[in-house]
Amino acid sequence: MSYTDASDAALRKTGQIKLHGESAFAGMRKAGALVSECLDALTDLVKPGLMTSVIDDFVREFAFSHGAFPATLMYRGYRYSTCTSINHVVCHGMPEARALKEGDIVNIDVTFIVDGWYGDSSRMYGVGELPRKAERLVEVTYESLMRGIAAVKPGNTTGDIGHAIQSFVEPQGMSVVRDFCGHGLGRLFHDEPNIIHVGRPGEGVQLKPGMLFTIEPMINLGKPHVKVLSDGWTAVTRDRSLSAQFEHTVGVTETGVEVFTLSKRHNEKPLAT
Repeated sequence: MSYTDASDAALRKTGQIKLHGESAFAGMRKAGALVSECLDALTDLVKPGLMTSVIDDFVREFAFSHGAFPATLMYRGYRYSTCTSINHVVCHGMPEARALKEGDIVNIDVTFIVDGWYGDSSRMYGVGELPRKAERLVEVTYESLMRGIAAVKPGNTTGDIGHAIQSFVEPQGMSVVRDFCGHGLGRLFHDEPNIIHVGRPGEGVQLKPGMLFTIEPMINLGKPHVKVLSDGWTAVTRDRSLSAQFEHTVGVTETGVEVFTLSKRHNEKPLAT
C-alpha cells in the first residue's frame, strides 16, 4: 500500500494512506476533545431505566449545541446519532425505546464532525452493579486497547498493533472479533488503512508519522463469531456471550503516538464514575 501527502490528496478514499501535517493534528485534537467531553457527560446519564433513544437524543443535541455534526446521522441510511450496543451486541446497536437494566453493559460510540475533522471514540458503561464476569470483560477490553495504542510508533506495523491486542486477550480465555476493525480517518469517516485487532509482529502496513486511525477492539467472553441482524446494522455474538469494546482515535507522531480522544474526567479508567 502506498502513502500520499494528505494536502495533495483527493477528499475521498483512494486506496492510499494519507499522511497529515500539524494543522490536521490540531483539527483532530479539537474533534477528539469534543467527542471525549460528550462521552464523559454520558456517565451521569446512564442508569437503570434509561432508554437508549434518550442517549441518542442527548448525543445529537450535544453535537448541535457545540457546533458539530454527528457523523453517523444518515450515514449510509443509518438514522441515529450514536450506536448503543448492549451486552451481547458487538457493535452498531441501534438506539430504541428499550430501557437499560441493572447489570447491563453498554458501549456508546460517538463520532463528531468538527470543522470538517472526524473524532471517533467509544466507551463501555456499566448499568448499576455488574456481575464480575462483565466487569472483567470490560477491564480486559480496555487494557487490550491501551496495549494496542502502546504499539503505535514509526517503523512498527499494523500487525504489531493486532499482536499486542490478541496476545493479551486470548490468554484471558476471551476472543477477539475478526469481522470488524479500526480504520483510517481525518476528513473522511472511513479511510485507509484498516486496523485489524489480531496479527503477527512486523506484518501488515508500516506506520509512518502523519497517519490517523482508530483502534477499537471488540472482545467477546465466548467465541469470536458474530452475525448481523436483519436490520443490516446490529452485530451480535453468535453464542450470545457478552461483548465489549473501547475505541480511541490516534495519530502517529515522529516519536510515537498521540491519542486525540482521551477522557479528562475519568483519567481513562474503565467504568469510572
